[in-house]
Amino acid sequence: MNLTELIIKSIIILVIFGVTLVIAMYSTWAERKVAGFMQDRLGPNRAGPFGLLQPLADAGKMFFKEDFIPSQANKWLFIIGPCLAILTALMSSAVIPFGDSIRYEGLTIPVQGVEINIGILYVFGVVSLGVYGIMVGGWASNNKFSLLGAIRAASQNISYEIAMGLAIIAILMMTGSLSLRSIVAGQESFLTWNVFTQPLGFIIFLTCAFAECNRTPFDLPECETELVGGYHTEYSSMKLGFYLFAEYINMFVSSAVISTLYFGGYHYPFMNTVHNALTGSLGEVTGHNLATLIGMLVLFAKIFFFIFFFMWVRWTLPRFRYDQLMNLGWKSLIPLSILNVVVTGFGLLYDIEYASWLIVIVMVVLAVMSSARAPKRVVQPQRS
Repeated sequence: MNLTELIIKSIIILVIFGVTLVIAMYSTWAERKVAGFMQDRLGPNRAGPFGLLQPLADAGKMFFKEDFIPSQANKWLFIIGPCLAILTALMSSAVIPFGDSIRYEGLTIPVQGVEINIGILYVFGVVSLGVYGIMVGGWASNNKFSLLGAIRAASQNISYEIAMGLAIIAILMMTGSLSLRSIVAGQESFLTWNVFTQPLGFIIFLTCAFAECNRTPFDLPECETELVGGYHTEYSSMKLGFYLFAEYINMFVSSAVISTLYFGGYHYPFMNTVHNALTGSLGEVTGHNLATLIGMLVLFAKIFFFIFFFMWVRWTLPRFRYDQLMNLGWKSLIPLSILNVVVTGFGLLYDIEYASWLIVIVMVVLAVMSSARAPKRVVQPQRS
């Protein structure tokens, strides 16, 4: 790697890191705006135009709040907990391909922090480590509510990671690679996007992403009605800020991974036509770089849609009970994901690309039959 390539690669890594932080920061502003819209109010509108400086005001408030550590807490583990949470959240975006490649002076450099041939395994492993930050922080607080929240988080993440991993296996069987860039390359045309070939896997993965991010309706580890504040009850200042910020970073990374695995990544319909038109009119290098930029914008549009979807669900659905959450993971999602792997294997064996739709069709038919057989309740008029 020569000096020019090293500089461009370093710039790409810093830009990805900065974009991750900025999007996560302004996701807090967007969350309040979406909540305000759905509850027929304005949301933040005092700090700067349209409240755009509200995240900076929140950061200043967090920095200058008193940093309190309980006297009976394990001091070093109490500090390490939020650091682990934010570190694992930031590490997971390193292998996501945000664009095709940049060409400069004969060099072709992928728009990606690090390209490794086990990219999805890296993301899955780093995300799995994030629960240590929650567990360590909850245990070190020496607070029974924090410990209960941490135990909930650990059991919830372990339960839903199984179904998530099995959903990923179905994609790996179809693409034959663990590299995220190779998975994106296999979705070059619109109808080959994995959301069409793996609809059930997409639904399972999306549901598990909510659970992994501790987002409503799966936010039982920080359920204020039962556990005060959950695993971060005893935290204040930027330690609390790290936990809250890690959730929004995980939401951004989950949206990016969903867009990459199931929605073609930076691909979009008629992409080759646009690329050929740009390279023909602007030249090979300039046209290619502009086409890469358009692909990056398309990917971020997909990411922003899923971030909005995370927020939309939060302000629409009520929170599950904990027994409902565990039943959904162990009794529904894991059997369905295993069935999806088996059906995908049969589809590959007999060259049936859309075999996974068979499960979806059977589930829809059973749901319709079940609703038709359900006894209808007759509401008796009240006597005055």
